[in-house]
Amino acid sequence: MARQPFLKHLNERAVLDTIRAGAPISRAQISRSAGISKPTASAALTSLLDAGLVRETDAAGDGPTYGAVFFEPVPEAALVLGLDLGTRFLRGAICDLAGSVRARQDVELPRAEAGEVLDRMADLTAALVEATGLPRERVDSAVVGVPGAVAPDGRVLLAENIHGLEDLDVAAEAERVLGMPVTVENDVNLAALGERWRGVGRGVDDFVFVSVGTGLGAGLVLGGELHRGRNGLAGEVDLARLEPALDPSAPALSRLAAERAAGAGTALAPPFDPRDVFAAARRGDAVAREVVAEEARRIALHVVPIAAVVDVGLVVLGGGVGSNGDLLVDPICTELAQRLPAPPRVEVSALGESAVLDGALAIGRDDALDRVFEQRPIAL
Repeated sequence: MARQPFLKHLNERAVLDTIRAGAPISRAQISRSAGISKPTASAALTSLLDAGLVRETDAAGDGPTYGAVFFEPVPEAALVLGLDLGTRFLRGAICDLAGSVRARQDVELPRAEAGEVLDRMADLTAALVEATGLPRERVDSAVVGVPGAVAPDGRVLLAENIHGLEDLDVAAEAERVLGMPVTVENDVNLAALGERWRGVGRGVDDFVFVSVGTGLGAGLVLGGELHRGRNGLAGEVDLARLEPALDPSAPALSRLAAERAAGAGTALAPPFDPRDVFAAARRGDAVAREVVAEEARRIALHVVPIAAVVDVGLVVLGGGVGSNGDLLVDPICTELAQRLPAPPRVEVSALGESAVLDGALAIGRDDALDRVFEQRPIAL
């Protein structure tokens, strides 16, 4: 007798997975694809319909249906919240089980302080849920991207840009504030997963996302999976720098521009904002072009050991500095070709500032797809 509930569970899961993969799909097609009898498929369908996980829908195309009823999954059976915690902005989005974004909003932060950010998380979440028009109870969980490494015990490490974040168990604090399960992940790791889901990393099993902005970080995807490392510190390339002169971060780029501009005929001027440096380089300013060439070299020198050790096929550039692909990609590729026997190709992030959020939603959606089935109402 104990086998019956177990088999029923397996059959319902097989039918749900078949519908997710092939919708719109008929009862007969479900039976064939899932490899189960029509009566068994019908019983499983009834349970899934009652649980609100699937629904009837129209057939695809204009061909004959011969009276068949077609089914599709219910995307709004569960929602996922993604949050990107930055030094200047808190970004948030909610997507459904189909991956469609139902609400998206950014909030400017008055100060980079952990307590302030947590308060804003609660307000932003409420606004996002309201924008979806769906009950808050539909939100399965939240995934939060943080600018620091996440240790196995949940503490955030190497988080220097937000006061009070270092050593804080952000998941526990966020769960207290939001009232839902929370997963916390390094923001650059999430950006890599975002590119894997929706960006230039789709279909690429081995690549590295290199974020160059206020700081420097990398997210490694190996064998199609995010590689975090034993202590959650994989990709912290800042820790491996042997020479300060190789720093490609935005503050270092500004210092380099100030050094090169001294006594030279150039349009570059204080405060030597990286955006101004790249703009001047595009206008043909010789000193700015020298600075950008050196920036490309520094980025390449951080990519070389990663590519040499794990043999990635793609480097995705992101961050405020890394997004200037029109000036950086070619010289980086040239540098890599001179140093590696099989250099990876280099592309700029297709997602821009949304990459972290997309990665958060990708993780949350994968978990919610399982949980919404496991926690479904079951008729007795």
